[in-house]
Amino acid sequence: YNQGSHKPHRMWSRQPTPYYDSCVMPRIRNRAKQGDTMGLTVGSLFSGIGGLDLGLEWAGFETKWFCEIEEFPQKVLKQHWPEVPIYNDVREITADTVIPVDVIAGGFPCQDISWAGIGRGIDYDLSEQEGTRSGLWWEMWRVIRDLRPRYVIAENVPALTHRGLDIVLGSLAQIGYDAEWQTISAASVGAPHIRERVFIVA
Repeated sequence: YNQGSHKPHRMWSRQPTPYYDSCVMPRIRNRAKQGDTMGLTVGSLFSGIGGLDLGLEWAGFETKWFCEIEEFPQKVLKQHWPEVPIYNDVREITADTVIPVDVIAGGFPCQDISWAGIGRGIDYDLSEQEGTRSGLWWEMWRVIRDLRPRYVIAENVPALTHRGLDIVLGSLAQIGYDAEWQTISAASVGAPHIRERVFIVA
């Protein structure tokens, strides 16, 4: 709120982008209505409560399975996707345990990447006792390598651009994936806060 005013004030707002609003979004909405997203199916890693997956489904994709280790997010996923299987541990996902999908999507853990953390990054031995969460990128990479989806969508905090983006892109290139990335703010899509995230599409 502004001082001395009872009217809500949005510090950040989405700036109008005529091309995006008039051309891109109508195409996305029409494809979703017509079921025309090339029939892409999604396998979700580090699913949380399914925010990324909900966005993909709004665009017409179909989630085939989740992987989430925490109990509360699993309950949320079961509430909203009761027919979709949930796997507990990314380290147990193999080509033999899940059905093939067109897209592997996930926001791998950010604790060792975020500016709020100690910055160990992702390129270290997972057998170490501390700071192994963001190193789970290598499990996501292994799943991608083994399942060979057509596309990969990865999400993380903006600090990744300084603490491991080169490793992510290089490791994807090693298994044949060309990638593009963009930092997008929640304010860019209408939310009243910044909350930037890096999205990688390979």
